[in-house]
Amino acid sequence: MRGAGGGTQRTLEKLEKSVQAGNYYEAQQMYKTVYARYMASQNYSAVLDLLQSGACIQLKHGQVTCGVELGLLLIEALHGARMSYEKDSLDQIKAIYKEFPRVQVHQVVELSEIQKTSEEYVAAKTRVEGCSAFLKAAIKWSADSGGSKKGVSELHDMLADYIWTQSPLLDLGKSSYHFVRGSRPDLFASAILKFMSQCPSDQRDLVLARAIFQYLSLGNLRDANKIMDEVKHGMSSQDFEDLPLVRCLKFLLLTLERDALPLFRMLRENYKMSIERDPSLDELLDDIAEKFYGVRRKSGFQNMFGDIMKMFIN
Repeated sequence: MRGAGGGTQRTLEKLEKSVQAGNYYEAQQMYKTVYARYMASQNYSAVLDLLQSGACIQLKHGQVTCGVELGLLLIEALHGARMSYEKDSLDQIKAIYKEFPRVQVHQVVELSEIQKTSEEYVAAKTRVEGCSAFLKAAIKWSADSGGSKKGVSELHDMLADYIWTQSPLLDLGKSSYHFVRGSRPDLFASAILKFMSQCPSDQRDLVLARAIFQYLSLGNLRDANKIMDEVKHGMSSQDFEDLPLVRCLKFLLLTLERDALPLFRMLRENYKMSIERDPSLDELLDDIAEKFYGVRRKSGFQNMFGDIMKMFIN
């Protein structure tokens, strides 16, 4: 915390004792009452200390819903105070994040309807959704307040890791959005290899392609190459590297190193059948063409007009 004053410190100690006594609901209402009073007097430093302390102590006691509510109020206070992105604020967000419960979760690719109603699943879902709500709000604040345009990478790293390690369902899709906006391609590569080990063998090349295309759609050729190298090393299979889509990825990464739009288009046409296995890959390639070669995406009207012309020609 930033260094609470005497009055604020006594208030924090009183509220903390209430939580430790198991009076979670009563303490929550007291936190919100004091928060409103501090906000009315624009005592933003005390507000942030109060909410950080409250969120952390509630989360330490397993009160995820209460902790998330106070964490979201902290982000709201940062917006309300028009505070620019700075290390102290990031440290407060990180302090709350570190208190989110972590448990050993049995992870699977698919869940039965019975599993979805189990106490373990419901508890894990509550934790992941709560942490996601808090960190997504923090990411938006960081983007709006002088951090990176897409949000501070460290916050994306934190959310990607929590979603990936704490979700009972191995859903790479939700975590990959944050992995590719973070700064830990090594952790993403490990997640990809774990997912590939459990998904059907004929889907493994698509898993790799989605990850690399997402990096490239953001213009991040460096980390796309790191993912390719890590996964190839982890698979250690010539049969995998010989798959058409994997060959396409290898050639694409080389092509994007140079000003070679004709080669990019030829590659896209030659591997069209492999790419069309997942419609999202084609859309990501449009983003990649725009990012690396300045090729503007077609509007919805242009696509419709093109389809109509094809009908007449055929």
